[in-house]
Parts: sequence; C-alpha cells; structure tokens
Amino acid sequence: MPNKNGSAPKAMLKKELDVYKKKLQARRNEIVLKLSTLSTDSRDFETDIAQDAADKAESSYTKEFLLSLSDAERDQLFQIDAALKRIESKDFGNCQMCQKEIGKKRLNALPWTPLCIECQQKSESETV
Repeated sequence: MPNKNGSAPKAMLKKELDVYKKKLQARRNEIVLKLSTLSTDSRDFETDIAQDAADKAESSYTKEFLLSLSDAERDQLFQIDAALKRIESKDFGNCQMCQKEIGKKRLNALPWTPLCIECQQKSESETV
C-alpha cells in the first residue's frame, strides 16, 4: 500500500521483525518485573508505621516517587504492546503519522516508537 508521498514503504524482513519482537518482549518483561517490585515497595511504605512527622514526609515522598516511576513505565509498556501489535499486523517500522519508514537507528534505539524522527519533533513542538 503506498504511503502519503506515493511510494510504498519497504516491507521488513521476518528475521528483522523477529529481532525487534525479541527486544520488545525482553523490555516488556523488564518493565513488568519492575512494576511488580514497585507495587510491592509501595505497599511496604503504606504498612510501615512512621515514628515522627519527618519520617512520614519521607515515606510519603518515596511512595509518590515510586508511583511516578510506575506511571512512566506503564506508558512505555503501552507503547511496547502497541509496537508488538504493529509487528503482528505487518505495520511495524512505518511512521503512524506520515506512513514513511522509520529509520533503523531510531528503531534500534527505541523499537516501540510509533513515529519517525520528523513526526516526533512535530508532535513535541505542538504540545509545548
């Protein structure tokens, strides 16, 4: 299927897709393990009885910090799941905005990215 500029994006080889799929699944497993650990740590902070106001403040700060980390991790997990779906639908490696091929260097660094570098920059400049 041609993209917006009229040329068809190159189909990625199955071998390449398998490499990206393994990278995505490995990162997904890391995040799931980390989220599980953060959840346990957060519950531990809830059950600890703080001795004074300073201890309570530190405990509250630590819990908030752990929860903010988990939000970022959850967002990345969502992006990884979407990338795995794009692999299954044979749409992986194409920008979700302009349909152009995403550069290999970008995919190697961020295999879950849905956007080419140009569209990512446009998206970021629009949200500022």
